[in-house]
Amino acid sequence: MENRNILHVQKLGFQWQAESPFLVTMHHRDAYPAGNEEQGPNVSLAGRNLGEDFTIKDGFRMYHGEKVPGFPYHPHRGFETVTVVLEGFVDHFDSTGALGRYGNGDVQWMTAGKGCLHTEMFPLVHQDKGNPLELFQIWLNLPAKNKFAEPEYKMLWAEDIPVIQSVVDNGKKSTVRLIAGNLLGKDSLEPSKASWAKDKDNHVGIYLIKMEPEASFTFPAVSETLNRNVYYYEGNEISIGETVITSMNRVKLAGGTETTIINGSAESYLLVLEGEPIQEPVAQYGPFVMNTQEEIREAFRDYQQTQFGGWPWGRPDPVNERNSGRFARYSDGTIEKR
Repeated sequence: MENRNILHVQKLGFQWQAESPFLVTMHHRDAYPAGNEEQGPNVSLAGRNLGEDFTIKDGFRMYHGEKVPGFPYHPHRGFETVTVVLEGFVDHFDSTGALGRYGNGDVQWMTAGKGCLHTEMFPLVHQDKGNPLELFQIWLNLPAKNKFAEPEYKMLWAEDIPVIQSVVDNGKKSTVRLIAGNLLGKDSLEPSKASWAKDKDNHVGIYLIKMEPEASFTFPAVSETLNRNVYYYEGNEISIGETVITSMNRVKLAGGTETTIINGSAESYLLVLEGEPIQEPVAQYGPFVMNTQEEIREAFRDYQQTQFGGWPWGRPDPVNERNSGRFARYSDGTIEKR
């Protein structure tokens, strides 16, 4: 029997396919060992393709890092990154002079806008035990009118992110962490100023759902034009009507009707991305997302000529002091500590 609430099902790979206003999502999960004095892995890195290490070996990857895992300085223009850290830490440095460390439930919302350089390094702060890391990085497009916004980032600290609990008749519970949008009568924290998510009429939602065994959760009807994607990344199986879906699948749901998900016999974890599409052409090449190929060429020229303001940090892969804790220092000098 046809399930009209399900529009598409797709297996998940390393990069998770997204739909406007989102561009792509990456899920990183690495079992890093204890750290050394440089906050890198305290094990031999022999046999790795350092600088381009994207193959799991001994439970982890170094990505583009050579001493500390992660992503040394690189440019972006024309979109935003929303980095959701479930476990572990990320060190941020950028070309505006901002820096910080966040993790263990924190979310960084960064608007690249007209262009910036930034890092995402994964410091291994614990020397006496392992340093597991799990995070999502979500790329959210900017409309043409905001693609040249001033670069900025803001922190959505774990303690401040709204948490919603939905309990059904059998007493089983679903817990939702609302990163963006409105759900079940609650509003998220504010996104960045230039974001497509700033206008509530764009119905941008980013949220994580943890479902107990046999729990259910109902997505509300929003609009016929809404793109709603559910990334079922951990668990056994869920059911939507008579359709059974196993984990590691993307499920596109109709945005204009209510849809109920019923969990199976194991805990399930889902990431939900939804929003009204940006009705504009997309031209993307590597770290730049614009509307035309000429704008992409312009982005490369600007980066080659200006380095988007240059890099003030002395090394391409800086990290904070081991005991710095969670904090943000913004380009205007404002400091937040957690």
